[in-house]
Amino acid sequence: MFREMTRKKQALSREECISLLKSELRGVLSVLGDDGYPYGMPINHFYNDEDGCLYFHSGPKGHRVDAMARCDKASFCAFDRGFVREGDWALNIKSVIVFGRLEVVGDRETALEISRRLSRRFTDDEDYIEDEIARCGAGVLVFRLLPQHMTGKLVNEK
Repeated sequence: MFREMTRKKQALSREECISLLKSELRGVLSVLGDDGYPYGMPINHFYNDEDGCLYFHSGPKGHRVDAMARCDKASFCAFDRGFVREGDWALNIKSVIVFGRLEVVGDRETALEISRRLSRRFTDDEDYIEDEIARCGAGVLVFRLLPQHMTGKLVNEK
């Protein structure tokens, strides 16, 4: 069902893929948008070790939410800042693509806890986090990507 990587020598292990998903703060979530056009958006994410899912948050309506309601299939791509080997000019970048299905987290307490965990990736100011939850928590939509396939690779841009 999913394609195999063409350049297998560049493949990252599953552990390396998960490490990248946990360390990088942002990626691009792509869904099937209006009139069949791909709709990719930069978005913050949280990788949950407990269930192996990626979590996101958004407002309760908009292009992304409409697209998710029409088709639950999506992909998420994250990549690191890369590095240059000494004496070389070419950038080396690790990237991961996760294919899966999106679903809304229906349980409010779980959604708010995921929001807290996502926020802690950016700040350890618990007062700020709790204030944001109190102010905006009722209107936040939390959804997860249930992975069906994941690939990662290290690319040298030469």
